[in-house]
Amino acid sequence: MRLLLPCIAVATLVSLSASSALALDDPHTVHHAKSGQPHVADTKHAAAHKSTASSSKASSKTAHVVRPAAGKSAASRARVQRASLTSRRHHSYERFTANSFSNNQGDGDITAGEDPTIRAAAIDALGNMNGTAVVINPANGRILAMVNQKLALSPGAEPCSTIKLSVGLAALSEGLVTRDTPVNLGGFRMNLTDALAHSNNLYFEELGRELGFERVRHYATQFGLGELAGYNIPGEQLGTYPDQELPAKEGGVGRMCSFGQGVSMTPLQLGAFVAAIANGGTLYYLQHPSSPDEVASFEPKVKRTLDINRFVPDLQDGMAGAVEYGTARSLRVNFHELPVFGKTGTCSDKGTRFGWFASFSDSPMGSLVTVFFLEGGRPVFGPRAAELTGLFYRSLWDRNYFVDKTPVQAENQPIAAIPSIVTADASR
Repeated sequence: MRLLLPCIAVATLVSLSASSALALDDPHTVHHAKSGQPHVADTKHAAAHKSTASSSKASSKTAHVVRPAAGKSAASRARVQRASLTSRRHHSYERFTANSFSNNQGDGDITAGEDPTIRAAAIDALGNMNGTAVVINPANGRILAMVNQKLALSPGAEPCSTIKLSVGLAALSEGLVTRDTPVNLGGFRMNLTDALAHSNNLYFEELGRELGFERVRHYATQFGLGELAGYNIPGEQLGTYPDQELPAKEGGVGRMCSFGQGVSMTPLQLGAFVAAIANGGTLYYLQHPSSPDEVASFEPKVKRTLDINRFVPDLQDGMAGAVEYGTARSLRVNFHELPVFGKTGTCSDKGTRFGWFASFSDSPMGSLVTVFFLEGGRPVFGPRAAELTGLFYRSLWDRNYFVDKTPVQAENQPIAAIPSIVTADASR
């Protein structure tokens, strides 16, 4: 894992009206005047998309992609300059009416086809928080555990800053940026790695305006937003991706790309997408076996193959940074034994706050994808979901889940191979 220098995260001030959500991953807020000027002045792409970019509201300071000078090191190119913007502190007095806590985790769930160790760890991690935890094998799309299934299968909620994964991967796919491309944000520069790690709204607003709504939507739907993620999962409801961008007065495509305003995403949709990132581009239909017989006869079902494998390392750097020094560093309070790559999301709407954290791990026994989604009031936020994910991994570690369980071969006695968690779902 590459060690990256932390940077200063600066987020835009957003409206507290009922029609918009408040992005809360980044505690620092800066007020920016708006104008009609496009933000990203990249010579390769800006001319082709000038009309789209100019239709969105922009900061008063022009921001543009700065191409690295020849001969400079990656570290110097990625260096983030301290912003000299004049800031004004705003205090939020938003009233929350939703309940943040629950005392009946998993009641009524269908569990006969789940991995009991993973389910127990997820329930322990959630504790009394009102939320759901979904754990997926990214190698085949099997849901290993789904706690509080009614919430997991609901129509979803605003994705908050987890939408940045989709936007970042779209920008990489279009050749707009690499992980090290510094983007001038009106007084300071930031690259993709640090923008993901610190969940910077300005950066992703710029990418969204440069890409334009049609391309942003194209990639989001390719990644599975706006369609059912599961295959014959009873009760699964549909999250939606809008056909039109937000009006300019509500932030336009920039607001949609910074924290997903106007989008409804389900935990299963996010889990399937992150599983495709983890496995290098295979978007599986998620399946939730409901009996031991269904586990024994399980067969993966591929929805589509995404051409993203070469871009995953660029995205993964930022997801690693989120856990090591960014908005998800609370995960490391409880767990540090294995690499974890993730993205937080925090926003609120109509008296309810949402806290997301999606991640995948890396272990000698294979990878797990987790989505923790919380809803409620002030105790709910993305870093809290990341902290609970750390508790989940700690619980599995303490249960020796990641230990190679291949028996030691006795003298003159052959042993049968025991597959890892990537291929051994039928045995769990």
